[in-house]
Amino acid sequence: MNIAEGRRLLLKAFVGIGAGTVTGATAHGFLYERHHLELTRSAFPVPGLPEALRGLRIGVLTDIHHSQTVPREMVAAAVNMLMAETPDLIVLGGDYGSWRDRRYVHSAAEALAPLAAPHGVIAILGNHDDDRDMPAALAARGFTVLKDARTRLTIRDEPIDFAGVRFWTYKVSDLMHVLRGSLPLTILLAHTPKRLLEAQQLAVPAVISGHTHGGQIVLPGLGPIAAREFPVIAGLAQRSGTTIFVSRGVGTIYVPVRINCPPEVAVLTLEPAMRS
Repeated sequence: MNIAEGRRLLLKAFVGIGAGTVTGATAHGFLYERHHLELTRSAFPVPGLPEALRGLRIGVLTDIHHSQTVPREMVAAAVNMLMAETPDLIVLGGDYGSWRDRRYVHSAAEALAPLAAPHGVIAILGNHDDDRDMPAALAARGFTVLKDARTRLTIRDEPIDFAGVRFWTYKVSDLMHVLRGSLPLTILLAHTPKRLLEAQQLAVPAVISGHTHGGQIVLPGLGPIAAREFPVIAGLAQRSGTTIFVSRGVGTIYVPVRINCPPEVAVLTLEPAMRS
């Protein structure tokens, strides 16, 4: 999340929760819920997916925000949880630290270093990542880092493209440049789910995102009011022929609290889907 989103989250959350319940909800969110890492297993219907790629499993880890309030032990727990699932491929969705704080760049990369999969680990950057140190640290651990770039894999004798865009790459023309020459079977990796709108215009079949933290603070009866500007806040959705999965992420930002929105490690199982 960016600064404006975080401020709105805090203001709306504490206005939305009655004064008498703020202390209890916040304490629970700080002491327990932000540490209660959940594993999400979800089908991921991809239009045009060849039958040979049915069942391919993609692990998703994003928004770890390694910092004083998100210790390395918590990142390690997420890594261990994902590795126990033995995915075929792993996607890292950005925001490895917070505020581009260089103190946590190498620590975050080292905590993620045990990640491995038969078809590799693909990483993109978030709005809290710098454009040089963080990608270099990830690449040094053997990860493929996509900065407005594509990589093509051949899995089970079928080619599939993964296109990764920077947070600030948002114009349709810029995405067209990244996607030029890509296969019809392309999965867009974009930190923010706002890129779903451009993906739909460009007939991209699937998108994997994070950034929203699922709202981080989800109020009973009101929902994640600080994240309503996003086309999808969390989980799986299908819009106009494009499938998107938005992860709630692992860490927190601005306040080390999650309410009704636990952190998440996800494993997506690909299956064919018809374009709507």
